[in-house]
Amino acid sequence: MIPEKMKTGAVFFTIISLLTLTEVPSGAEYKRETAVVQAVRKISPAVVNISSEYEIRQRTNPFSGFGMDPFFDSFFKDFFEPGYEQRYKRSSLGSGVIIDGKRGFILTNSHVIEKTGKITVALKDEREFEAQVVGADPDSDLAVLRIESATALPAIDMGNSDDLMIGETVIAIGNPFGFSNTVTTGVISALNRSIRTEERVFLDFIQTDASINPGNSGGPLLNINGELIGINTAIYAKAQGIGFAIPINKARRIVADLIRYGEVVPAWVGIVVQNLDKKLAQYLKLPSVKGVLVKDVERKSPAIAAGIREGDIIVDVGGRSIQSVQDYDLALKNYAAEDTIKLGLLRSEKKLSVAVRTKIFPQALAKEMIDRLLGIKVNSAGAGKGVVITDIRRNTHLAGIGAKPGDIIRQVDDVAISTEDDFEKAVIKYRSKSSVVLLLQRGYQLYYITVKLG
Repeated sequence: MIPEKMKTGAVFFTIISLLTLTEVPSGAEYKRETAVVQAVRKISPAVVNISSEYEIRQRTNPFSGFGMDPFFDSFFKDFFEPGYEQRYKRSSLGSGVIIDGKRGFILTNSHVIEKTGKITVALKDEREFEAQVVGADPDSDLAVLRIESATALPAIDMGNSDDLMIGETVIAIGNPFGFSNTVTTGVISALNRSIRTEERVFLDFIQTDASINPGNSGGPLLNINGELIGINTAIYAKAQGIGFAIPINKARRIVADLIRYGEVVPAWVGIVVQNLDKKLAQYLKLPSVKGVLVKDVERKSPAIAAGIREGDIIVDVGGRSIQSVQDYDLALKNYAAEDTIKLGLLRSEKKLSVAVRTKIFPQALAKEMIDRLLGIKVNSAGAGKGVVITDIRRNTHLAGIGAKPGDIIRQVDDVAISTEDDFEKAVIKYRSKSSVVLLLQRGYQLYYITVKLG
C-alpha cells in the first residue's frame, strides 16, 4: 500500500513536470519561421508589379441604330469621321522579377507587355519607374525590361532548373488580380511538359500545383532556398489547379540574347531536314520510321565542319528523340549561337554521335540564301518603302503564283520591310519555315501571298 501523502506528492510532481514541458519559452516565434517564410522575405523586394496602358480604337457608326441603308453608312463615314472612332484605354497587370539590380534588368513574360504603351513598374517599397522594353521573344514567352535607378535595386539569386525533383516544394510570387506580392506554394508535379496554345507550342515547362493566375505571369517560381528556378506563365487558359513555369536555365540563354541583340538570335546549324515516311524508310533500309532526313547541307556551315552529310538520319538532338521536322526545329530553339549540340545520327545503318558548334548565320550569305529559297534578286525601293524585285527565276513558286520584276515586298510574315537590310534579316529569321507570307505592292495595290521556301 502506497501512503496517501506519497500519492498526493506524486500527482503534484507529475502536474508540475507537464507544465514545465509544455511551457513555451520566450521568443519561440522562430519555430514559425519556416524555410518558405525565409525565402519569401528574402525575395519579395525583387518581385515587381508591371502595368501597361494601351489604346483601343473602335470604329462606330453614330447612326447605326436607325436602320439606315449601307449606302448611307458609307456616306456618313466620309462626312462624320470623328463619330466613327471611339478610343478606350486598357491596362494590363502582370509580374516580373529583378535579375540584375545594378543595371535594372527585369525578367517577365512576353504576353504581359505585348500590347503596351507606357509600362510602369512598381516595387514592394512603393517606388514606381517607367520601364523600357529591352527585347521580347513570343516564341518563349519571355521579355526583358529595364528601369533606371540612382541606387542598386534588390535582385534575385539564380537557381538551377536542371536538377529539379518531382515532389519538391516550390513557391510562386506574383500579383494576381492586382493583389501585390501574393505568395502560393506547392510542389513540382512534372517536368519537361509541352503546352500547345492556339498560336504556338511551348516546350520543357515545369508543371506545379502552386496557384498561378493571370496576374502571376512573369513572376518567379522559387525553390525552398529562395532561388529562381522558373518564370511563371498563365498562357494555358484551360488549366485548373495546374501552373506552368519556364525553366530558368532555358530562360538564361534567351535573356542573354535579348540583352545583347534585342531579340533571340537562332543558332545556325546549316542543314535542311525533311520528314520520313514508310516508303522512304524502306527505300533507305531503315529499321523504323524515326528521325528526320538531312535533305541539304548549307555550304560553309557548322554542319559541314562537323562532317554531317546529305542522307544522314537525325534521331536525337541533345538526347531529345526526334520524330519530325517540328521536333527538330523546336529542339534547336533550346540552343544559342556558339553552343555545342550533340546529334545522334544514322548513316548506312550505323549509329554516330556528332558534335556541332553552332554559329550566328552570316548576313554575307543572305543574298545567296534568298536566291536559293525564293529565286529572286532585290534592291531597295527607296524612301524606306521596301525592296523591289529586280529578277525572278522561272520554275520557282513565287514566279508560278504571278510575282514579277517591279513588284515591291513590303512585309515578310510579321516583319515590316523598309530596306534591303530588313529583308535579308527577315528571310534569315524565317529561313527554316516551309513557307512565309509576303505583302506585295504592285502599283497602288497590295496583295498578301503565301510563298513556299526552297
